[in-house]
Amino acid sequence: MSATRAANLEASGEALAQFVKRVDAVLRDLEASGGNPTKVSAQTIKPTSLSTGGSNGVFPEAHNLFLQYERVHQELTSLSKTLHLQIEATTIAVQGAHRGFDNLEEEQRRRFAEIQAEVREIQDAKDGKQRTGGGTEGSWK
Repeated sequence: MSATRAANLEASGEALAQFVKRVDAVLRDLEASGGNPTKVSAQTIKPTSLSTGGSNGVFPEAHNLFLQYERVHQELTSLSKTLHLQIEATTIAVQGAHRGFDNLEEEQRRRFAEIQAEVREIQDAKDGKQRTGGGTEGSWK
């Protein structure tokens, strides 16, 4: 291997290491923030919070507002979870690019596959359809 190629590979290795550190920092920040999937999913309201009063205790507008809140809340929860998973997968992918996927620990390869399956489930649920076993094992949709 030429000295130039070796230097480029070294620079690429350093760049990947720096990228992993930045992705890890983003993941830590997300986990500590209000955007954490657990924190987002916990921020709910009850239908009765918006529908007191009126002759029968129900305001159709308040009920519609609640339904919209629930829809948006579900979308935000899904988005937060998907973002968290994608960042985690990116961390593993970068490490795999740096060391070779076959050189990753078995736990990391297993987790990468789990993340792929989980992201597909979320996407299928969002699309309102079930996957019938299609797709390529080990590749992103």
